[in-house]
Amino acid sequence: MKKILLVDDSALMRRVLCDIINSDERFEVTDRATNGLEAFDLLSRKTYDAVVLDVNMPKMNGLQLLQELRKYKISAKVMMASTDTREGAKTTLDALELGALDFIHKPDNALDCRADEFKENSIQILDVVANSKAPVFETQEKVEQRQATIKKVVDIAKKSATKSTGKKVVAIASSTGGPRALQSVIPRLPADISAPILIVQHMPKGFTASLAERLNTLSEVKVKEAAEGDELEAGCVYLAMGGMHMNVQTSASGRCTIHYSDEPTREGVKPCANYMYESLMDSKFEEVVCVVMTGMGQDGTVGIKNLKAKKKIHVIAQDQETSTVYGMPKAVTTAGVSDQVVPLEQIAQEIILSVGVK
Repeated sequence: MKKILLVDDSALMRRVLCDIINSDERFEVTDRATNGLEAFDLLSRKTYDAVVLDVNMPKMNGLQLLQELRKYKISAKVMMASTDTREGAKTTLDALELGALDFIHKPDNALDCRADEFKENSIQILDVVANSKAPVFETQEKVEQRQATIKKVVDIAKKSATKSTGKKVVAIASSTGGPRALQSVIPRLPADISAPILIVQHMPKGFTASLAERLNTLSEVKVKEAAEGDELEAGCVYLAMGGMHMNVQTSASGRCTIHYSDEPTREGVKPCANYMYESLMDSKFEEVVCVVMTGMGQDGTVGIKNLKAKKKIHVIAQDQETSTVYGMPKAVTTAGVSDQVVPLEQIAQEIILSVGVK
């Protein structure tokens, strides 16, 4: 049975969340804290399989607790649960950057937490977090050394990349651990990369716009939340909107544009990368570079298999060591459709070498 630490300043919310967590025989709330200070004390002395953490609390809030855990290199697998996570998407992204693995939006009213959909989502995400890889906090010196090495390798890749003559597109799928992992890939791509880049990141509606904005501020390439009708252009990154399925629509003249559809969830997610890959089957692109990164489940595998039947593809899968959750990349590798299995730090250079520059 997985041991859970629940951190929330509301007595009612603690009781409701406890009931939900304890209703599943895989989990047990073994300790509770009313603020970050109490939680820090517990985490300094005990270990848990997962922590369910509120954001707004007195004395020490959720983000401050994550900062303290990082400062003292106390590794914990954290799921954020707060009413701030929807309207304050920036707060959620900050939490993910600080080491939280995933999040659930808590309804404003504690009674609404008893709805079946919230219960099911909470347990599903908690299960993923509890079975994920705990964050590892490196020293600042080691981080800087690693980043310098990666920059040199990426620079070499840029110089080595050939001038692209064919029409190519990059299509990335990611889930748990993805927002942070994408920050190790997209900002390292050059502005003159010769292909458009599509991303399906499993996130709810309301969060993908903030993620796109954050990636855009860090990157040479232009990053945006894809809008209906956007025409695909090289050097631009199109992030799928949460809560809809992103497809690429090809006109008779060969123009490729973004089109959203509202089918039910597929692989339990919406957006689903399988739709993105399958929509490229009849596109004008001569080659599709598929990148499957950290995440639970098998989203992407079926879509890539179907795409491979009609298109030349090159599949890059993130390795187990650097994946927060080795589910999606493992699935494409096990299915025998991956051409490369590489660590996260190497994905950008492989994309550059695969598609070239203008």
